[in-house]
Amino acid sequence: MSQDNEDFLRRWSRRKRDAAQSVRNPAQPEAAAPAVELPALDSLSFESDFKAFLQAKVEEGVKRAALKKLFSDPRFNVMDGLDVYIDDYSKGETLTPEMVALLEHAKSTLLGPKPEDEKLAEKAPEQDSAPKDDGPAGQNA
Repeated sequence: MSQDNEDFLRRWSRRKRDAAQSVRNPAQPEAAAPAVELPALDSLSFESDFKAFLQAKVEEGVKRAALKKLFSDPRFNVMDGLDVYIDDYSKGETLTPEMVALLEHAKSTLLGPKPEDEKLAEKAPEQDSAPKDDGPAGQNA
């Protein structure tokens, strides 16, 4: 340890202050970075080497312009077939009456009749056997 009487938090705080001071007041100012020799943006093509533009010393605007030039190539505008999220699933195909009939047939064949359909089938004969109302003439009798 650097000092025996200094606990962890004090040592951490001191080191943090020292680091912040060295950033604000560097002891040795950095020499001016040599200008990176870059090819002209107009001369760039897909086969060009773009490594020089991706260095840290290159200005952000120049770097973005070089990448824009690279990705404007039509080879980057090819759909790969995995973009399933671009389809509009809200516009589905309409079902034809034949397809609806086929689905209803398959549903009744695989699942059987609905319990509601069975109840309706049971009630239907009861309604037929009930006495029929003769209308107003039957009420007067």
